[in-house]
Amino acid sequence: MRSSLTFHDLSFGWPDGTAVLDGVDLDVGPGRHGLVGANGSGKSTLLRLLAGELAPTTGTRHVSGDAAYLPQDPLRGDEQTVADVLGIGSTLDALRRIESGDTDPRLFDAVGDDWDIEDRAGVELDRLGLAGVGLDRSIGTLSGGELVLLSLGARLLRRPAVLLLDEPTNNLDRVARGRLHDVVTTWRGCLLVASHDRSLLSSMDDIGELREGRLRWFGGRYEMYEQVVAAEQEASRRAVRDAESDLRKQKRELADAQVKLARRRRYGQKMFEQKREPKIVMGARKRAAQVSAGRLRGVHEEDVAEARERLDGAEQQLRDDREITLDLPATAVPPSRVVLSTQELRLAHTGTPVELDLRGPERVGLVGRNGTGKTTLLRTVMGEIAPAAGEVSLLVPARHLPQRMDVLDDHLSVVDNVRRNAPDADPQHIRHQLARLLFRGRSAEQLASTLSGGERLRATLACVLLAEPAPQLLLLDEPTNNLDLLGVRRLVEALASYDGALLVVSHDEHFLADLELDRLVDLDASTA
Repeated sequence: MRSSLTFHDLSFGWPDGTAVLDGVDLDVGPGRHGLVGANGSGKSTLLRLLAGELAPTTGTRHVSGDAAYLPQDPLRGDEQTVADVLGIGSTLDALRRIESGDTDPRLFDAVGDDWDIEDRAGVELDRLGLAGVGLDRSIGTLSGGELVLLSLGARLLRRPAVLLLDEPTNNLDRVARGRLHDVVTTWRGCLLVASHDRSLLSSMDDIGELREGRLRWFGGRYEMYEQVVAAEQEASRRAVRDAESDLRKQKRELADAQVKLARRRRYGQKMFEQKREPKIVMGARKRAAQVSAGRLRGVHEEDVAEARERLDGAEQQLRDDREITLDLPATAVPPSRVVLSTQELRLAHTGTPVELDLRGPERVGLVGRNGTGKTTLLRTVMGEIAPAAGEVSLLVPARHLPQRMDVLDDHLSVVDNVRRNAPDADPQHIRHQLARLLFRGRSAEQLASTLSGGERLRATLACVLLAEPAPQLLLLDEPTNNLDLLGVRRLVEALASYDGALLVVSHDEHFLADLELDRLVDLDASTA
């Protein structure tokens, strides 16, 4: 089946006037195509436009073949079953009623040609490592990674010609990522993947980058894209240095010209006062000097303005390299203080036994396969879930950053979200700290609903880190989900300023290494 995606002169903006895409052209056929860009560049918006969930402001869209779209956070709510998510719940119900002897024609209409749907669903679930997940199981008992794989399986069951994936490796452990890679590398239709996962991007045939509302394609794999961008960045840095040097030169020449003009004015004034020439001659000389001075000043001022424009243009080609530096003394924990301890703890849902004690400003990574209970443990510590057995003792103020980052009120601005968590804090102090988290000026007034993934993480971090009382234990659940490489670096920078204890769940090995953890706790060892 022919499969392709085509956009021509596509533009899109939100109702508040915020422009996202501007004159984008896209034409891709069968193959694996990667989509990259900074957080907030519009990758998810572009995929939603391709999937038909959003309508473009201008431009035309054409999709050849059935398209299936997997968003970043595909499932919410615990009331559905696995069969419901796969979209086969009503078909299975009809099949079972027919098998029990019911001959209602409407049941046969509901089944259609899907008499083997249960077998096909089983094959797809097995392929994705979910063979042990029953079709009647509630999705509320599944881990974040299992939910992603289940949602992918629902799309694959439809046998689409076009597959759109938005950050599909979020929450996936190493084994699950391997299964996803198998799906990607064996895909025979048109595949478009928005991702920051280097390994996944390395399997793409080409890379498209969204930047400042425009889409640019790079032939070859992700490594080739990195090489081209690095070369362009070095050229941009040279251009900035040259433009800065030229601006300094033009400013010096303007200053020199102003000194010369001042000397001429003083000389002319002296001649006028001494009346060495006829008045009419001196007047003509003064007018000529004023015209000449104005022309000379104008030329140099124009040169300075042009040099400044060249510098502005060169700087715009550089990618953002601002750093996060916070001041959080109230989060410090004495080395001898017990922060968290467990007593004969067994987790709900999995029954996983956990022995965990944190003391002082320890930094601990929590690892293990999807479904072993890492998220459940964090929620148990926070008192959101009761343990199957045993107890947890939490002895300091703690804050939890969940996978879904649902800490923010979408109807409030960034600064108002922070105030909600720290109502007695000095407003100027909040503004100062938000500026250090790169929310400067008007950006602190943005509504949470308009934030990109990376911006949303920084805003959530602000709510958590600046909360009252100051958290001396921070629980992070897959915090690098949806973050570009710059976003991950900024998260590491923000956490470097944090002086409390840290318990972090992540499958991102590079991120865990950058955090300089004191130790790792492997929940797989508890279930072995």
